[in-house]
Amino acid sequence: MRRAMATAVVGDDVFGDDPSVIALEERVAALFEREAAIYCPTGTMANQIAIGLGVSPGDEILMEERSHTFHFEVGGAARLWGAQPRLYPSAQGIPDPAAVAALVRPDNVHLPRTRLCLVENTHNVWGGRVVPIDVIGSLRRALPETVRLHLDGARLWHAHVATGTPLAAYGAVAQTLMVALSKGLGCPAGSLVVGDKCDIAHARRLRKLLGGGMRQVGVLAATGMVALDEGFERLRDDHARARRIAEAYGLDPQTVDTNIVIIEVGDATAAVARLEEAGVRTVPITASAIRFVTHRDIHDRDVERACQAAATLLGHA
Repeated sequence: MRRAMATAVVGDDVFGDDPSVIALEERVAALFEREAAIYCPTGTMANQIAIGLGVSPGDEILMEERSHTFHFEVGGAARLWGAQPRLYPSAQGIPDPAAVAALVRPDNVHLPRTRLCLVENTHNVWGGRVVPIDVIGSLRRALPETVRLHLDGARLWHAHVATGTPLAAYGAVAQTLMVALSKGLGCPAGSLVVGDKCDIAHARRLRKLLGGGMRQVGVLAATGMVALDEGFERLRDDHARARRIAEAYGLDPQTVDTNIVIIEVGDATAAVARLEEAGVRTVPITASAIRFVTHRDIHDRDVERACQAAATLLGHA
């Protein structure tokens, strides 16, 4: 990837003439069989752009109660777009289409208008759980046409590999979707919003508004092309390594869909510190749970160290 960065052909993406960015956007749009895509510096910005495409001030957005967009995007939906979130519960990240659709507000002058529904796939805080494509399709059919569907697919590549679901199937079920290059694919930065041409044209204005207009950013986009050239099969190794970690920490490995393992430890801060002393870096995902993530820079020797550290951690439990 560093070699690709050093040799990237660049232009000025603010003016829309960086050839490396253009090639990446066209390639990702084609993968999902959609008309266009826009390259953004972060997944949070990409999600917020998709929200901005779908709502006006005073509108309402349906979000899963533990979703990244609700918890980890600094209240962006309310602060940036004046829209209020309405949370729906799920079965470990998998929504009940009928129950979610029942939350859509009726047409009443006293009520906000429900204009957008978000689904996260895979679901971070639910341990990388895959939301099946048939569930997303059922949700789309259950929602009225006035409610757009956005797929927060920061880790959608993992769902694709774990289930064999074609990327085009995801592209067909949502008005917009976001995919990250800096998660399982291991790029230093970058996410894309994918959708129709008219939405992406509007998205360019919103990206500029949010400070996401970048100049010779082809040096980063080139890493995305490397990741796509390598394909997604390597992600299977990440999934297998995550299941090894899960088993070492007392979880049923069959409950781990992809590359995230969440362990309940009681005191997450203390557990993170103990594991770091053993050479294993984790993050507290809640006050009582820690998160392991496998990716392209995690190898078998690293997984072995993490598994050996389980005895140290569990011995303190």
